[in-house]
Amino acid sequence: MHTTPEAPLAEPPSLTRPDAEAAQGTVDGSARGQALEVAGVGHSFGELQAIERVDLAAREGEVVGVVGPSGCGKSTLLELIAGLREPAVGQIAVEGESDADRRLARCAYMPQRDLLLPWLRAIDNAALALRNRGVPRRAARRAAAPLFDRFGLAGFESARPSELSGGMRQRVAFLRTLLAGKPVLLLDEPFAGLDAITRAEMQEWLAGALLDGGRTAVLVTHDVEEALYLSDRVVVLSPRPARVIAELTGPAPRMTPRRDAVTSLAFVEARERALAALAGGRR
Repeated sequence: MHTTPEAPLAEPPSLTRPDAEAAQGTVDGSARGQALEVAGVGHSFGELQAIERVDLAAREGEVVGVVGPSGCGKSTLLELIAGLREPAVGQIAVEGESDADRRLARCAYMPQRDLLLPWLRAIDNAALALRNRGVPRRAARRAAAPLFDRFGLAGFESARPSELSGGMRQRVAFLRTLLAGKPVLLLDEPFAGLDAITRAEMQEWLAGALLDGGRTAVLVTHDVEEALYLSDRVVVLSPRPARVIAELTGPAPRMTPRRDAVTSLAFVEARERALAALAGGRR
């Protein structure tokens, strides 16, 4: 059990992409503000069909939520987008690039677990994305250090992961994801395992961080309320094999205070529509 007190949530950072590698070599398409396109994608593991057919698109700076029952293929979809797997059928393009390696070069993937390295201090865990790009350790630390205050982590730069609370670990992991400098963020259940109060605080903080950073993001979660609050649009998937069974517009601007957003009539109605789609998809 974590005993370290939760640091207060800071104002979200304004992070621009530290590199411009992703702007080159795009095919027709990345065109006109379309950051991500998933067209008719299906995937199987041997005889197990994980995804039947999924179509999904995201404009530059848009956050698209993906919800669905456990085991329906949500995490697999993120791996396919990131280029960690190739779809059995269909096509995926990130900034117009369909090649797996080129997709991977444009995506920063934050998996369900924070995957912080226990032997590294918080600042070195955060700077790991820069180190992986060949940035020297001291320079990587210098780049990460100013952001600790803005992420509500000031004073914890030298802490090991075991000395951080769950919410603080998630913030370090998210900082590492942003420092990768990729235009598309793929977030897989970023707050799974956090207690309800911390999760609500992190959702409000992340809403600001995503808006302020201007990145395109695909957010996978099993929490319908979280998806509706954090996303511009929400795609609802059926049980495995996954297919899109509904698409909803986020009912409130992302910077709306969470309590005001989730208690509004429009939000409650959108949540009920999403839950009805999920229930209908199980039949």
